[in-house]
Amino acid sequence: MKKLSLTVAALAWAVTPALAMGQGAVEVDANGDGLLTIQEVQAVFPSVTAEGFSAMDANADGALDDSEIKAAEEAGLLKAEG
Repeated sequence: MKKLSLTVAALAWAVTPALAMGQGAVEVDANGDGLLTIQEVQAVFPSVTAEGFSAMDANADGALDDSEIKAAEEAGLLKAEG
């Protein structure tokens, strides 16, 4: 039982960043850190330019956090292409 509890706790800790983001963003987050870099975004959304990414990156830290991702999705800046 203790081993199961530790396994569940470890899994919960590992997926916490993914749970914070929308499902679409989770698929983009290649390294699972809960942030999206321009490389991760462009791998899935190749039409996103550096200027477009900067516009989404409200705090200018070089990565999109949960609130920035949600705002970009709501604005239609991160949506399936094709």
